[in-house]
Amino acid sequence: MIPALLRALRDETRGQRRAEWQGRQVWLANEAWGELALSLQGGQVLHYLPSPEAATAEGSRPAGDDSDGWLWVTPRPQALPGAIRGGIPRCWPWFADDHYADESEDRSGPFHGTARHANWRLDAVDEHEEGVELHLSPEERLHTQLAPRVVIQANARRLHVELITEHVGETPVKISGALHSYLAVADARACRVEGLAGARYLDKLAGFAEGEQQGELGVRGAVDRIYHSNAELTLDDGRRRLRIARQGSDSAVVWQPGDALPEDTPADAGRRFLCVDSANTRLYPVWLVPGAQHRLGTTLSRG
Repeated sequence: MIPALLRALRDETRGQRRAEWQGRQVWLANEAWGELALSLQGGQVLHYLPSPEAATAEGSRPAGDDSDGWLWVTPRPQALPGAIRGGIPRCWPWFADDHYADESEDRSGPFHGTARHANWRLDAVDEHEEGVELHLSPEERLHTQLAPRVVIQANARRLHVELITEHVGETPVKISGALHSYLAVADARACRVEGLAGARYLDKLAGFAEGEQQGELGVRGAVDRIYHSNAELTLDDGRRRLRIARQGSDSAVVWQPGDALPEDTPADAGRRFLCVDSANTRLYPVWLVPGAQHRLGTTLSRG
């Protein structure tokens, strides 16, 4: 689901260009391989749609009705400096309220960390016939010991987002984080996530009670679970199937707020997304020592 103003910018784009949307700088591509929209606030992908013609030419089957793309963005985003709900925001250098790497005096940094609020620099755009590869880094230092950068690869077959964290300091740092993927669906209460059967999880809606997934996960209402799993997953909303592969991730977070929608999410749009995150959470946070790096990735492709 792509907001109307962003859709208009996409429709006016031929090739690649920069534009302004909701007071934010965005980078757009509308090319033979497909479409991509990126916000430089947060350095996050907002829209991805592979070309059905390119997919058919290479023997792949288009994934249902893709007219609005594979990602969801709220039609009512917060004003700056608020973060954008939707697309694939980066929760870094902590996830939720873990605050492991929070350097603020009273550990009161923003929910999901500082990366999604920051402005990012587009360092390089590598083009080829099959797609595009983008490299980004924050305009300002976000942590005294950690340096993040992002690589985004988009083509007619897949979208791949990778968050790379390098330790450039002198003492070990514990981090958590996520690629918080808002996946567009026909109806969040009629979805099935395959690949989690038998996985252990923490249920945030039940006070982080532990459980074990019985069979595949059918989403019929609010859900907020951290699964201990690095398995490849498939999201089936009855209209299309998306394959979700995760790299450097020991946790899969599945979230849908049900009727308890955030203020920036209208009721008619609130049932059109399901989050399936590539994450490192309180189950298995990451310890980085000086000179080390960690790569957290998510790859979306047709299921």
